[in-house]
Parts: sequence; C-alpha cells; structure tokens
Amino acid sequence: MSIITANELKTRGVASIEAALRGQEEATISVRGKERYVVMDMEAYNRLRVCELDAALYQARREVAEGKGIEESVDEHLERLRKLEP
Repeated sequence: MSIITANELKTRGVASIEAALRGQEEATISVRGKERYVVMDMEAYNRLRVCELDAALYQARREVAEGKGIEESVDEHLERLRKLEP
C-alpha cells in the first residue's frame, strides 16, 4: 500500500492521491510519521459498502432465525423507541 505524507498532500493535493492509487485500491496518509487515514477510489469504497451491507443482512437474518427478532407495526416500533430515549 502506498503512503502519502500529509506534507505531500498539502503541496501536491489530489495529484498525490491519484499517483498513489495507480495500480492499487487504497493508499495510506501519514501524519507526523504515523499512518492516520486511508483513501481509495469510489469503486473500491462501494465494494466495501456492499460487503458491509451484506454482512448486516446476514446478521439480521441469523438473529430472526434464532428468534431474536421483534415483529411489530411501524407505530409500535416508534413507541418502543420513544420509551428507550433518556
């Protein structure tokens, strides 16, 4: 994975990101020698989001299959949420 320094990002801007992402899906931005951020193109980001949503759907289906789900109307759901508010 390529590393872009914060100083390089300040001086070269988006060009430094584009160069770091050539042939790679992600690059790290380091600040004062420590890796702090990750940048990626939108295609890679969207793939990660799809994976995240698939994982959440899998977990929800598993919980329903285990009997941990609650079946209720929208109004019942909103009322239950209101009761949870501090």
